[in-house]
Amino acid sequence: MIDYTDIAGFIPHSGRMILLDRIIDFDGHTLSVELLVRDDGLLGNDKTVPAWVGIEYMAQAVAAYAGIKSKLAGETIKLGFLLGTRRYTSNVASFAVGTALTIQVKNVIHDDKLGVFDCKIHGAGIEISANLNVYQPPIELKLETSP
Repeated sequence: MIDYTDIAGFIPHSGRMILLDRIIDFDGHTLSVELLVRDDGLLGNDKTVPAWVGIEYMAQAVAAYAGIKSKLAGETIKLGFLLGTRRYTSNVASFAVGTALTIQVKNVIHDDKLGVFDCKIHGAGIEISANLNVYQPPIELKLETSP
């Protein structure tokens, strides 16, 4: 049984770069996560975060999806790369700090290296969508962490 509560166990990020708060649903083809928009100044200021940061929220959700799939297969978490974003549409220019967001990613196409995900972000009055193209190298890359 996999514990889905520790999101850090599924993505190759650490510390403040983990922007997602929790996984709320996974069914093998889709993943939903939640987060509260933070005011730590990492990607915005103490009042707002630009809506283009939604691409990173989506990319981290895709990473969590891939991480869960790896864990279910008994493999280690692998590093992946965002190749591009298509059809990014947003009805807002920024997110207010403290806004609750739900990110949903759906695997559209995937082989052993390349994937396309249909992604959506929802919140109070917020509707964002995009397709993310991702690449996961066939080799395991060693991630070095600083003390």
